[in-house]
Amino acid sequence: MALDAPAGTGPVLPEHSRSLQRAALPASAVRPASRSEELLALVRRRGRIEVSESARVLSVSQETVRRELRKLEAQGLVRRSYGLAFPVETSSFETALSQRQQSFPEEKARIAAEVARRLGEAQTIFVDEGFQPLLAARALPRDRELTVVTSSLPVATELSARPNVQVIIIGGRVRGKTLGVVDGAAVDMLRTFRLDLGLIGANGVTVEDGLTTPDPAVASVKAAAIEVSRRRIFIGAHHKFGVTSFVRFAGLDDFEAMITGTQLGSARARAFHAAGAEIVQV
Repeated sequence: MALDAPAGTGPVLPEHSRSLQRAALPASAVRPASRSEELLALVRRRGRIEVSESARVLSVSQETVRRELRKLEAQGLVRRSYGLAFPVETSSFETALSQRQQSFPEEKARIAAEVARRLGEAQTIFVDEGFQPLLAARALPRDRELTVVTSSLPVATELSARPNVQVIIIGGRVRGKTLGVVDGAAVDMLRTFRLDLGLIGANGVTVEDGLTTPDPAVASVKAAAIEVSRRRIFIGAHHKFGVTSFVRFAGLDDFEAMITGTQLGSARARAFHAAGAEIVQV
C-alpha cells in the first residue's frame, strides 16, 4: 500500500529506505566528524604522534592534521608540544607504561639525575608508580643504604637486585597498564610509614587545580604518600604542565620542588613560580 505524503512534501520513504540513503552519503559528508576520532584513536594507540606521520597514515594533508589537533587540544583530549602530540589522560583513558617510555626520554633522564642530587640525608624514600619514577629509582646512588617503599612493581623489581636497598612494596590491587598497586589495603599500609622523602608523579599539573590523575584509587595512594613523607618532590616532563586530569590529589605548595625539563618555557615557569611552586628546570 502506498504511503500518503503530507502536503507540500515528497513521498514518505519507509524507514529502511531512509537508512540506506543515510548510509549512501558521500564520504566527504561524514569524513570531518570521523577524522578527529581517527586522529584521537591514533595518538592514544601510539602514545605520541608527529604531524607528518599522522598525515601519511590518515591520507590527509599536514594542515588538516594540525587543524584537527587544535580542535582536540581545545577539547582537552590531546596536548601539543614541539611538533608532537600526546594523549591527555582522562577518567576513561590512560596510556600504558610501555608508551610512556617513548616520550621525551632525554628530558626524563635529566630529571632522574637531578632527583639523585637532591636526596640530601634521606634514607627512607617513597617512589611512585610510572615511568618517570622508575627512572628516578634507577638513578638512586648504588653506594648508599636506602629503604624504598613503592607502589610500583617495576620499581620494586629494579631495586630488589641491589644489596644496599631494602624494598617494601605496598599490597593491594595491581593496575594492568602501569603495574602500580592501589586500593584501600595499599593506602592503609602506606599510612603506617613515616618517610624522609616522597618522589611523586602526576598526569597533569596546573596552577588552578594542582596535581591530578585519572584514577581515584591512584589519587588516594599518592595523597597518602604525600601525607607520610616529610619532604616531597614532584617529578615530571614538561608536557604534564597545563593539563588537568580527573582527580586532584595535591596542591603546588605540597612540594619543596617540582623538577621538569627546560622545554616547559620561561613564561609558563614564571606562572607556576608566581603561584608558589618551586620549579626546577633541567
